[in-house]
Amino acid sequence: MTDRTARKVRVGVVVSDARDKTITVEVADTTRHPRYGKTVPRRKKFHVHDETNDARTGDTVRIVETRPISKSKRWRVAEIVERAR
Repeated sequence: MTDRTARKVRVGVVVSDARDKTITVEVADTTRHPRYGKTVPRRKKFHVHDETNDARTGDTVRIVETRPISKSKRWRVAEIVERAR
């Protein structure tokens, strides 16, 4: 059985805050290509629950995995790391 506190954590940039209590966060990462060894940039968008509607487009946020909130939301905002200028 897994520990309840061992949740996935990601840091990304808010790319959309148009919906109520939902933001879209883009998480960028780099991985090594399995055959050629070249570093390849990867990015993925997550739909994230923002209970207080506090995050804005351009903010850097820390998100954590949580129970399913809707069909596409499985993450919630843990904290706003840096505000957009």
